[in-house]
Amino acid sequence: MKALQGVEGHVEWVEATSPTCDVGQVRIRVAAAGLNRADLLQRGGLYPPPPGASEYLGLECAGVISEVGPGSAWQVGDRVCALLAGGGMAEEVVVDSRHVLPVPEGLSLHEAAAIPEVYATAWLNLFQLGGLKPGEKVLLHAGASGVGSAAIQLCKAFGSPCWVSVGSAERLAYCQGLGASGGVVRGDDLESLSDFAPFDVILDPVGGNYAALNVKVLARDGRWVIIGLMGGRKADIDLAQLLAKRIQVTGSTLRNRDDQFKADLLSDLGQQVWPLFAEGRLQAQLVRSYPVKDAEAAFAELAGNQVSGKLVLVIDESLV
Repeated sequence: MKALQGVEGHVEWVEATSPTCDVGQVRIRVAAAGLNRADLLQRGGLYPPPPGASEYLGLECAGVISEVGPGSAWQVGDRVCALLAGGGMAEEVVVDSRHVLPVPEGLSLHEAAAIPEVYATAWLNLFQLGGLKPGEKVLLHAGASGVGSAAIQLCKAFGSPCWVSVGSAERLAYCQGLGASGGVVRGDDLESLSDFAPFDVILDPVGGNYAALNVKVLARDGRWVIIGLMGGRKADIDLAQLLAKRIQVTGSTLRNRDDQFKADLLSDLGQQVWPLFAEGRLQAQLVRSYPVKDAEAAFAELAGNQVSGKLVLVIDESLV
């Protein structure tokens, strides 16, 4: 088979050994794979896969099951999407069958490739770790990103108003179109987020230079969930405010969680979130699809930080 590998800041479509399909696993013939910022980091040598995971790029994919290992209830021919620790940008991938969900009713395989990673991330960090309850207010930094787009829709579906910080007026309008109550453009006046405060939960992929502001705008007993460090790894914050407000700070990653954790998360997603796609309350927000031969262009677009929603790589054009 062939797979996409990060090599010193660029990507190459290389020959790879086809993995074996063991007990409790399924083999997926990949139609398309979603792009995520983690793929950019791995391409640049900054985010190696966890021990035992595929060295190839791709944290999510969609396709058709071509082989079923003993102990799995899936059937050959099932249309599925999967959450992966790596290897999704390949002609085929083998994955724990518990990390696979059916393609939601009404979605194409290309659209389905754009949902496992971002919806799993948003659900885990807002609702499971952040303890978000209906009516509580949410602040989403990088609100027009893939995770942000999923988070806005989940907040709307589960009755929590949300606000965003974004990079442009166009991206703010995009977020409001998805259901955000409002927000700010970071190049203008981030401090004006105080006008919408206090927030009960902040989903933060920025870290560093947003830390002091987050403490300022959080409510008493607020939850600050950090999922990325786009704004740096060090921060100067007033711990007295943290203490007085009883703020809970959680650092969160998903890729290196163990198999059982991911299985439980995907089970929860399948029960609580996946039905909302069929109802039309959630959407994939697929912006553009690139053939795998144009992978460099897809990565360049994602790196430009102007994408509102998700990009996918089409691996097998015969699967739709």
